Amino acid sequence: MTETAYVAAREMKIGFRNPWAYSFTALFALFMLSLLLIHSQGYVKGYSGMSGTMLNLALYLLPLMALMLGSFSLTGEKEEGNWELLSTYPLGTGAFLIGKYIGLAAVMLAVVAMGFGISGVAGWLLGGGWDTFTYVRLLFFSVMLSLFFLGISMMVGTLARNRWQALTISVGVWFFAIIAWPSLLIAALGMMPYMWIKPSVVALTFLNPAELTRLFTVVKLGGGSTLGPEYYDWMVWIGSSWGTPVFAAGALAWIGITLTAAYVVWERRRGRV
Repeated sequence: MTETAYVAAREMKIGFRNPWAYSFTALFALFMLSLLLIHSQGYVKGYSGMSGTMLNLALYLLPLMALMLGSFSLTGEKEEGNWELLSTYPLGTGAFLIGKYIGLAAVMLAVVAMGFGISGVAGWLLGGGWDTFTYVRLLFFSVMLSLFFLGISMMVGTLARNRWQALTISVGVWFFAIIAWPSLLIAALGMMPYMWIKPSVVALTFLNPAELTRLFTVVKLGGGSTLGPEYYDWMVWIGSSWGTPVFAAGALAWIGITLTAAYVVWERRRGRV
């Protein structure tokens, strides 16, 4: 626990000095403020077009931020020789990766909190912000999206040997999960028998944390009717009393799997050194 806390504290110290973090914070806050100004001109409760726009903003921006910050952090340790120094201490791979994840999560959550905080204060001053119900769920969506892709970034940073490889893999993962996913999903479902479509939608959605988080948030915001009949079962279980616990369990499983995979790969490469 002490080793993990040391790595997490060190990562937070480095992260809050990283100009990338402040650049992402400024960019996220700027877009949040822009949406708030548009939203204040035509306020609609629940799942409005503006709520959907905010979801898309977070969906495009936060995963890429998390992938780049996390993967660059790990590859930076390799390129700068810090890992060789740290490995001389009694520091286990598990403590190292978990500490990295916790420290980076603190940095990412600070970015998200800053963006939502600025927009919340501005909305209060202008008298035209989101209602509490929508605001909390959008914040939850952004937090979960960041935590999901930070877990994936640990795997990317473990596989990549330098920052260029990390950048290439991060952009590839982001493009596949965010940009190409709808087209690939439609193409895959179009080749399946009708009876396989609903089970396939469930399985494929759980394979993409961005889509899983988006669907969960849309239903919680009351916009489930926009998803189509194929997602009727999703609206039922997400809206039920056990919808949130199932989602939380799925999130923990996703993060645990990615960290475990990163641990296995890092240990194998550590044993070769």
